[in-house]
Amino acid sequence: MKARLILEDGTLLTGTSFGSDTQMTGEVVFNTGITGYQEVLSDPSYCGQIVTMTQPLIGNYGINREDFEAIRPWIHGFAVRRYETAPSNWRSEYDLGTLLKEYDIPGIADIDTRMLTRRLRDQGTLRGLITTGAASVEELLEQLRATAAPHDQVSRVSTPRSYRVPGTKQRVVVIDYGSKAGIVRELGERGCDVVVVPHTANVAEIERFNPDGVLLSNGPGDPKDVPEAISTVRQLIGKLPLFGICLGHQLFALASGADTSKLKFGHRGSNHPVKEIATGRCLITSQNHSYSVMEETLSATELEVTHVNNNDGSIEGLKHKHAPAFSVQFHPEAAPGPTDSNRLFDEFLAMIDEFKASRAPFVSSTTKAKTAASSDEPAASAKRSRTAATNRHPQRKEADSAASPLGKVLAPSAY
Repeated sequence: MKARLILEDGTLLTGTSFGSDTQMTGEVVFNTGITGYQEVLSDPSYCGQIVTMTQPLIGNYGINREDFEAIRPWIHGFAVRRYETAPSNWRSEYDLGTLLKEYDIPGIADIDTRMLTRRLRDQGTLRGLITTGAASVEELLEQLRATAAPHDQVSRVSTPRSYRVPGTKQRVVVIDYGSKAGIVRELGERGCDVVVVPHTANVAEIERFNPDGVLLSNGPGDPKDVPEAISTVRQLIGKLPLFGICLGHQLFALASGADTSKLKFGHRGSNHPVKEIATGRCLITSQNHSYSVMEETLSATELEVTHVNNNDGSIEGLKHKHAPAFSVQFHPEAAPGPTDSNRLFDEFLAMIDEFKASRAPFVSSTTKAKTAASSDEPAASAKRSRTAATNRHPQRKEADSAASPLGKVLAPSAY
């Protein structure tokens, strides 16, 4: 079946339909990852977007149950150069087209994705429409332009209720703005007791779980579309250790007084170089975002830059100068993808432990002396009793001297 993809600037691409034959509009973006199309499809950050893969062959290793980043795919359409109908991989359970049909997502193949990517890089991100219908280009453009851009993506993808993934170590509340499964997986592998809460959770609701730290997750769309989240993050700064990822990074910046703006065509892929300022190291990172923190707005805040993008110089990481809080624009939980920045989860947990230690109850020297004296009293009493007993029984004095210190501690009742 023939399918068409039309952009708001009038660009028309004609190809072959796969997946659902429904008509769908969305923001057309491109991803440069060579592998990981299943993770891309199921990443909630792509909600409302038509994704173009620059890798020519897509679908060759099929779909499996382990690699989803969310319970379902959230994209509005999939555009590829070549769609493989017969996947070959020992983990494959079914093909890509079957997944798209199940969730009513249209796909278009056999188009020039190289040309499409160049158009998006030159013109910037454009809205588009995928259809298998027979309407004229003029009619399709009219429909596209009449369709309002969404601003409710976070509410669509966030969990409707709190849930817990039990662990035995630090309790971390993850505020779900569209969280990838990889975030919970990384925390779980470190033994964390994870509680995932909806994006609407306020400070009181978060504190009810008595967390040791809070993670601000990734998510779709413009961070300014969730002002209630900005207010919540602002109240949490300094109260609990914070770690922000992607959208969580942008919300942390806005809550701290900085501003964000939309990039021309965003960063999407698993090969983005980022400089870590403290060490000078270059990290290869996985990214998926349209918005970025504006560096010129940081001067009036308590934030400092920790990472920058080596391609365009945009801000990739921030930390608070006085509060236990930091954030990154990229994805340290990337899978598949580079693991260069995976250690950020360890740094977050170390920050939690340091914060907890600094908040230990203050004990005055007088109280410490009284506590010490109180704890020494049973030992002193036992010593007096032992001395009296030894004086009454001179024959035990020699045995007392010969006994090991450990023996005396473990068996004081012998005297």
